[in-house]
Amino acid sequence: MIDGVDPLPEASLVDASLVEAAAAQLRGVVTRTPLDYSRRLSARFGVEVFGKREDLQVVRSYKVRGAYTVIARLDPPARARGVVCASAGNHGQGLAYACAALGVRGRVYLPRNTPRQKRNRIAAIGGDDVEVIVGGDTYDDANASALADAAETGATVVPAFDDPYTIAGQGTVAIEIVAQLGRAPDLLVVPVGGGGLVAGCAAWLRERYPKVRIVGVEPAGAAEVAAGLAAGHPVELADLDTFVDGAAVRRAGEKTLPLIAATGVEMITAPEGQVCVEMLDYYASDGIVLEPAGALSTAGLAELHRRGALAPGSTVVAILSGGNNDVSRYAEVVERALVHEGRKHYFLVEFPQEPGALRRFLDEVLGPEDDITLFEYVKRSSRDTGPALVGIELARASDLDGLLERMADAPPKCERIAADSPAFRFLM
Repeated sequence: MIDGVDPLPEASLVDASLVEAAAAQLRGVVTRTPLDYSRRLSARFGVEVFGKREDLQVVRSYKVRGAYTVIARLDPPARARGVVCASAGNHGQGLAYACAALGVRGRVYLPRNTPRQKRNRIAAIGGDDVEVIVGGDTYDDANASALADAAETGATVVPAFDDPYTIAGQGTVAIEIVAQLGRAPDLLVVPVGGGGLVAGCAAWLRERYPKVRIVGVEPAGAAEVAAGLAAGHPVELADLDTFVDGAAVRRAGEKTLPLIAATGVEMITAPEGQVCVEMLDYYASDGIVLEPAGALSTAGLAELHRRGALAPGSTVVAILSGGNNDVSRYAEVVERALVHEGRKHYFLVEFPQEPGALRRFLDEVLGPEDDITLFEYVKRSSRDTGPALVGIELARASDLDGLLERMADAPPKCERIAADSPAFRFLM
């Protein structure tokens, strides 16, 4: 449907030729994002690490590739009826860009946990062509609303991942990587939400460069692809951690899951805290702003390194999938990173109700590099003692043993709040 470009063939399955057709359709429409060598990560992991900078894409995410591929192939009557999608934020921006470029009306349904920065970007990119509708607690809630909208209005649903053309468009990232590197990498590490990106990349690579090892990385609290692979079919997660909002999907796709299984993608999970560590390292060391899903592949690299599963000297490409991060989230990012690294801890301390009790705690319990980051006097529980919630940041995780020993010897009763306890969730 684009002048000078053949329309994509009808397809129910994704193969290398469909991905290549999508690449031809996207040429001149999306950014050919850089493939940057990282000295920092190469030294850290003992492999040659390149980052595919989809955070520098036209809407700061690879999602535009799939959305544009779907919408561009619609015939005039379908375009006139408009399009609709559900999104965690980035897919909506891709749809908004495609709608504005192609003159198609669209509606984007977002869950309430979508960062305001992403909501505003969708509205700004789409302009008068796109309506943003917020509701529901998860992506899956938003998706149900989008499907109901399409059934009522006749609009075309533009799936975020579970569609052959979405998958093919997102798979064009792999074509660019090989062209820019001049060869296929030994290992491709891909962030995984619904699985469109990894399925598309794997579909193309398995036909054209079958020796490439492909690892998909899911957040530990949203590992629906791993659950689906274990069950042999998509399953719905009972619990979902939505912190990595760009990858927080409760159920894998009916089309993406079989592709991932058939192409032999290795699936691993990365803790949300490690994702935060990587986000902060990119910002502090490289000046790169990534959203949580954008740092997911590097968190996966850290997990592979911890397992000893990286071949020394091999060539590794990590896809940095998005840079739409809300600056207001950085306080939580820092907190999660410190907790994950074992440097931030919380305690309930029963202080004697006498002068100098706090001073003795500071002098006798805290180490020279320990820092109190939170002190909340709860209430007076008796005439003799009063509890306080105390947050302590350590210079090193190894300093914890000494702190706990000094607490055990100190007069105040100190109770550590375990990171996996229900009480700890109120602090995060």
